[in-house]
Amino acid sequence: MPKVLVSDPIDQAGLDILSQVAQVDVKTGLSNEELVQIIPEYDALMIRSGTRVTPEIIEAGNQLKIIGRAGVGVDNVDVPSATRKGIVVVNSPEGNTIAAAEHALAMMLSLSRYIPDANQSVKNGKWDRKSYVGAEVYKKTLGIVGLGKIGSHVAAAAKAMGMKLLAYDPFISIERADHLGCRLVDMDLLFRESDYITLHIPKTPETANLINAEALAKMKPTVRIINCARGGIIDEAALAEALKAGRIGGAALDVYDNEPLEADSPLRSLGKEAILTPHLGASTAEAQINVAIDVAEQIRDVLLGLPARSAVNIPGLYPDALEKLRPYLQLAENLGNLVGQLAGGRVELLNVRLQGELADNNSQPIVVAALKGLLSQALRERVNYVNASIEAKERGIRIIETRDASIRDYTGSLHLEAKGALGDHSVTGALLGDGEIRITDIDEFPINVPPTHHMLFTRHRDMPGIIGKIGSLLGSFNVNIASMQVGRKIVRGDAVMVLSLDDPLPEGILAEIMKVPGIRDAYTVML
Repeated sequence: MPKVLVSDPIDQAGLDILSQVAQVDVKTGLSNEELVQIIPEYDALMIRSGTRVTPEIIEAGNQLKIIGRAGVGVDNVDVPSATRKGIVVVNSPEGNTIAAAEHALAMMLSLSRYIPDANQSVKNGKWDRKSYVGAEVYKKTLGIVGLGKIGSHVAAAAKAMGMKLLAYDPFISIERADHLGCRLVDMDLLFRESDYITLHIPKTPETANLINAEALAKMKPTVRIINCARGGIIDEAALAEALKAGRIGGAALDVYDNEPLEADSPLRSLGKEAILTPHLGASTAEAQINVAIDVAEQIRDVLLGLPARSAVNIPGLYPDALEKLRPYLQLAENLGNLVGQLAGGRVELLNVRLQGELADNNSQPIVVAALKGLLSQALRERVNYVNASIEAKERGIRIIETRDASIRDYTGSLHLEAKGALGDHSVTGALLGDGEIRITDIDEFPINVPPTHHMLFTRHRDMPGIIGKIGSLLGSFNVNIASMQVGRKIVRGDAVMVLSLDDPLPEGILAEIMKVPGIRDAYTVML
């Protein structure tokens, strides 16, 4: 009989499901060394956020078939190590969606009617109605930053309450936003026109301190801000200062840059204009049961030889097939990431063309890998090989798949073309004989460069002096160039230049590059 180790507290409903097919041992609070010692005898490991599944644990798990995280993320699991070992990693990506959305709505309504303070006032023996004159949400404008699963549910509920909806999400189509009843706008307009702003985005380098002093200054003095997404998206000091000065109407926060919230945080000294809760977004009985059942069912299915529905690595491929396709999956993911950034994020159409010998392979994993790369800037670790297709569909991205075995510039190559906010862009990539990835074409201009972490692409007139001017400009900003290549079709026509950089570009340098005579477009890309 298979054995399952449960190393974090899990709802009994999940344990009951596992007990149908396996011996279940609940051992919480184990150290890394203790897990390494006992994991060899188990076929499955079920965790929450408390257990960190390291490469050492995975290497020791010679019988492990599946690792299940009862929650949304898998940041505490070394997924690459598990994939190399042939272990399926699953999570519950939708288990707490409703709980998080409802908490954001509850925070908005509580903030509008001063419910926490009014409640405390009555309990203190007072009957002070004049101090708690609130505001209706009906016909008010709600700005939703991020229209993923949680943001979409908030939109549906707010629309039912008669609110007007604005949304900012550079990775969702206008059609999808229209379907949700949202008007898709830029960030500045959302800040200026919203009566309420609710955040439903991950924390990334791009979204860190998104709501800062400059952003707050653009908002209405009556605006109320709700954050039940991630800490660090709001500059808490700037928010506290704006609230104390009366420059904005209120804020309701469930997440913080540091948790628990520091004792000396300026947020703690605020009055009825602020509501603070201790990261309760997923803390409902239903959500805890849902994630336990969801992951337990997936572990049960895998132990019975069935596929998992929410694997975060590569489901449905046997080790030999995975070994053959792995380099192409990395190629597809890099190209998807690249073309998504060149197209401006809000992609409506992705054309995937498998060329040469690649056209003879199973296309589904390659298409999914391309979508994973395409969506990675928006969703970060939340997009995986299982949900990439679902996330693309929810964002209104149309997929066209073609094959052309006659194109044999390389043994096998992949061509992606995307239609997005910055127009139509295409990229082609291939594997060299030693398995090294090469970008071989950008917007039909031939090049031959490996993908690197920081890259600069320009479209310019093929004329003397441009390369030197760009190099000097980057040097003046202390940016080091690792490699450079130019692709052109005809002499003195249009050309593209690709620069691999050792450093990210400082703020403002793109504007300076665009001032160079002959430069038509310039894009920074981070892979």
